[in-house]
Amino acid sequence: MPFLNYHHLRYFRLIAREMNLTQAARKLNLSAPALSLQLKRLEESLGHRLFERRRTGLVLTEAGRIALDYAESIGRTGEELLDVMQHRPSGGRQVLRIGAVATLSRNFQLEFLAPMLRRDDVEVVLRSGGFPELLVLLHSHQVDLVLSNRPARRDAETHWHSHLLAEQPVGLVGTPAWKKRRLRFPGGMKDVPVILPSQESNTRAGFDLLLASAGVRPRIVAEVDDMAMIRLLAREGHALALVPPVVVQAEIKEGTLVETHRIPQVRETFYAVTPSRRFPNPLVGELVRRMTEPRRP
Repeated sequence: MPFLNYHHLRYFRLIAREMNLTQAARKLNLSAPALSLQLKRLEESLGHRLFERRRTGLVLTEAGRIALDYAESIGRTGEELLDVMQHRPSGGRQVLRIGAVATLSRNFQLEFLAPMLRRDDVEVVLRSGGFPELLVLLHSHQVDLVLSNRPARRDAETHWHSHLLAEQPVGLVGTPAWKKRRLRFPGGMKDVPVILPSQESNTRAGFDLLLASAGVRPRIVAEVDDMAMIRLLAREGHALALVPPVVVQAEIKEGTLVETHRIPQVRETFYAVTPSRRFPNPLVGELVRRMTEPRRP
């Protein structure tokens, strides 16, 4: 069975950077024939030639370009591994990998990540997806933290910690013309066009329960998973949208949208889900403490 040799990948990365076998060999304190042999062994393991040899020098093949992407990623991960295991700060930029549920407010994500985005020594990698999918990535160490609107269930195999970062009531928002209609809530919402989060949203469940208890059924014109899309649809003015205020704070400040009804019975929650790890990313702790510790006056 073929296998990958970490040193072969390191040699390959340097050859690809230099695009000259002799220069790469000199930097590695190897002879050019010895380095050429190591490259040949890597190509045999992968089953593809990685370079074409032309009169102007070396050129990566298509397989070589693909292999270089993976080799660079493996190299960075190896360097991070040494830093983490030896409890030392990274010599370069620290990487923070965040997973965010697709329905989560973009404004809230920006507020949460703002301290790291301002740092020159931190690179933020942000991935979006469904909650179950992101928990799989968290379990496999592909992300350091998951931002969600709900906590994660713990079981014998997954010791998640769900940190409540913020909580706020939701409201109905629309263009200023909706404010003039003076609709009562919930009694006056019969047949009123509304834009709602999908059934998976915890705010949607609470909203539906309130209207059902009042015996009122609005006219649902759209169910949307993406909060940014709900904001855009609300700006069109054809319907009221159910959102937490943080989603439309800029539009409300500008006067493009107004909050017609605040619904304190329904609250949007924001959680940071982290795993139990022996070597957690220290940046995660900084962000969570900033959001959960009492603010000093």
